Amino acid sequence: MPMGEMPIYMDHHATTPVDDRVLAAMLPYFADRFGNAASRIHAHGKAARDGVELGRAQVARLVGAKPDEVIFTSGATESDNLAIRGAAQARLADGKHIVTVRTEHRAVLDTCAALEREGWRVTWLDVDAEGLISVDAIGDALADDTVLVSVMLANNEVGVVQDLAAIGALTNERGITFHCDAAQGLGYLPFSVDDMNIDLASISAHKMYGPKGVGALYVRDSLQTRGTPVAQILGGGHERGLRSGTLNVPGIAGFGAAAEIMHNEGRAEAMRLGSLRDGLRDRLVSTVEEVRLNGAASPRHPGNLNMSFGYVDGARLLLDLSEVASVSSGSACSGAETGTSYVLEAMGVPKDWSAASVRFGLGRQTTAAEVQAVADAVVETIGRLRERSALWARRASRKPIDW
Repeated sequence: MPMGEMPIYMDHHATTPVDDRVLAAMLPYFADRFGNAASRIHAHGKAARDGVELGRAQVARLVGAKPDEVIFTSGATESDNLAIRGAAQARLADGKHIVTVRTEHRAVLDTCAALEREGWRVTWLDVDAEGLISVDAIGDALADDTVLVSVMLANNEVGVVQDLAAIGALTNERGITFHCDAAQGLGYLPFSVDDMNIDLASISAHKMYGPKGVGALYVRDSLQTRGTPVAQILGGGHERGLRSGTLNVPGIAGFGAAAEIMHNEGRAEAMRLGSLRDGLRDRLVSTVEEVRLNGAASPRHPGNLNMSFGYVDGARLLLDLSEVASVSSGSACSGAETGTSYVLEAMGVPKDWSAASVRFGLGRQTTAAEVQAVADAVVETIGRLRERSALWARRASRKPIDW
């Protein structure tokens, strides 16, 4: 790679670059329309408020909601906390049982674990070898005191997509609040809060080519009768009293623009990404020995490919690949943790395979030429690492390997 040239970016599940059209929508709100959206008397505040309400309508359209059902937050992590902790506290009189899945994002798992320490009962559902949960298992887990079920749209590590419509039918029938972390795949995958009976949905701008530091929580209006989430941040009663704090007006304007682009272009983009992703997968499977796909091939996030490569040191593989491509081994939000992926562990992937996993995250700017270059780099790097591997030499000579 020429000096100064950046590697090919294939970590779009961690974050995405801000689209030029999004940046253009944001710029006026840094200077010309710099007012506080909560200042209701003067023109500067109105200009800022108009930008916020446009963004709110654009985000609402993406998920099939009404604008006043969208609450702006600092990101999907805050939205997950507000949804889960807020809903649990709001429905305390109805019960203290929560159902979620072992492969959820850490923002969901850690919030549920904190509630468990505070006296709530949490059922942690297992997934199968492909990362999918059984709808029957969810049905069996529901009890008279179940108040909340939390299941994500697309897994941030292996990309598998859960059957939200079937889960929503179960929760709706029993009056249970249904939360979905929809940060990954929104706009690419079918998603409708009404069709899926979703009551709460967490959304992130920076996963869809918007700015970092802004997100939203969809809150169904009818929760007013069952229990609107209790605010977790107090101080002024902003956002219908659910999330106090001065609104990030430039961020919200960009978030809205990003959502509008996804609404208009996401499905076509998903088809292009899925084709590129499948081409990368087929090239690696046909060229590299001892390789496995992690997660169901379908349904899956169109830009996600998670593969494990046997007989190589995973850390060394990522380090060597980093000269050509920016890829990862899992969730950016778990980057401070050591050890193998908890998602792959929950799927029953053996530790030696899990430790040598690579998550390729294709995105809007990914080209066929870049996919080819990354595939070439993976094939070359694995071949070179295996040449130095005593275990690979024993396998090649058909000698027994003592694990």
